[in-house]
Amino acid sequence: MAETGPKTRMRGSARKTLITEAALEIFASKGYHATSLGEIAKAAGVTRTVMYDHFPSKRVLLLAVMQEQNTVLVEYVGARITGAGPPRERMRSTIDAYFSFAQSRPAARRLLFDRTDEDDPEIRTVRQGIRESRTRAVAALLGNDIRAAFGLDPSEPMAEAMVELLIAGLDGVAQWWERHPDMPKSALVEGAMRVLWTGLGNPE
Repeated sequence: MAETGPKTRMRGSARKTLITEAALEIFASKGYHATSLGEIAKAAGVTRTVMYDHFPSKRVLLLAVMQEQNTVLVEYVGARITGAGPPRERMRSTIDAYFSFAQSRPAARRLLFDRTDEDDPEIRTVRQGIRESRTRAVAALLGNDIRAAFGLDPSEPMAEAMVELLIAGLDGVAQWWERHPDMPKSALVEGAMRVLWTGLGNPE
């Protein structure tokens, strides 16, 4: 009988990635309360014991996934904000980047922006902290443009309010796009540019 080599043992980091990827999809589709650790473990192809080695509770797992996906979003969009080119083209590129994120990572978008029904004080507090950190990060990335366009320091409350308007507006369009998937992304980018750059009262 031919000898078989030893089974390759999966690294802990790889198992953790499998768990967070499975958790992202299930949390985004079913919500926090309707999701069980057992179904996440099954979807990830690991035992509950292995999952507990990485995440001691469902709450800890959810918070870790939200933090991870928020970092991905900020890095994804931030690369466009700080890219080369004049402000107008960087704005267009930034809008395109957010819609690309929403298109390629719909579960992440839903978890970060749509799923707010956890009814858990700690989760609400962390979710609000993530939102505020995201707003501050984008305001800092847009710092030069905010100063040039509005004469505001990016750390001022009004600057953060304008960034909230930008993020909420773009995500509102992304939500609409989920219901109307036949709309080309390029058309949404152009429409958003008309509102955010040109303005409703100054049509080109």
